[in-house]
Amino acid sequence: MPRTTADITVPDQTGKLAVVTGGSDGIGLVIATRLAAAGAEILLPVRNPAKGDAALARIREQVPAATVSLRHLDLSSLASVAALAATLEEEGRPIDILINNAGVMTPPDRQETVDGFELQFGTNHLGHFALVGRLLPLLRKGRARVTSQVSIAANSGAINWDDLNWQHDYNGRVAYSQSKIAFGLFGLELHRRSAAHGWGITSNLSHPGVAPTNLLAARPEVGRDRDTIGRRLIRLLSSRGILAGTVDSAALPALLAATTPDTDVEFFGPQRSRNLNGPPGPQTLYSRLTGVDEAARVWEASERLTGVRYED
Repeated sequence: MPRTTADITVPDQTGKLAVVTGGSDGIGLVIATRLAAAGAEILLPVRNPAKGDAALARIREQVPAATVSLRHLDLSSLASVAALAATLEEEGRPIDILINNAGVMTPPDRQETVDGFELQFGTNHLGHFALVGRLLPLLRKGRARVTSQVSIAANSGAINWDDLNWQHDYNGRVAYSQSKIAFGLFGLELHRRSAAHGWGITSNLSHPGVAPTNLLAARPEVGRDRDTIGRRLIRLLSSRGILAGTVDSAALPALLAATTPDTDVEFFGPQRSRNLNGPPGPQTLYSRLTGVDEAARVWEASERLTGVRYED
């Protein structure tokens, strides 16, 4: 049976500045390319300059009129986050869209960021928390939409409050779930605090379902020298249209979340196979993302750990 290709129409984004983390490959590159095709100016903060240059070439090949540029960002370094924010503050351009898409997944052995945080918690959540906080003035000026990419992993596990940095009994999969739960709670709390303090920012969540992205590919920098069995299985299922989506379809929930005007929807995801693949749409929040008190606790812990305090 032929596969039905999921897609959406991205509204005109002419005149808007969109910042996409993790935009040098995979889902992030698809998101950036689609936003460029809709007329947005694209800014890609990247850790690897060579991959960034390749991404620019790919976007310009598909969208010859694209306005796209690179900046350096290593989300595992709070100093790098601060440096990027300082650069963008100096440039002074309001940010209209911020898609927090970058992440790392399940290093086989525990690793730390340069600031001493467990790598997944420090990169996936704390790095983005610090980035949004540092960019808050520019986000306010642009009355930005902030979309944070979580994962189906946020539907299991819990926050390990007794050991946030997994210094004992490290489990890569469970630590990954924690990072995405914390990140999702932050994204929802950002929306509540923006409404309470008049920041003018709207914040929501998306998740890509299951697709053969590079998160589980060979990543020597996180101690994985070959693709995981899980990635090989997902690639096979995706090629046959069974359960898993494609990289292109997996980008759609974040695109919809970031560009749907005046929406009260908190969470977007694929609509088929128990939200694993298919066209994007609104999705019920995972139970682990519904706790308002838990979200406030995550926020306070994140301010303490990063030293980044959001203005009241």
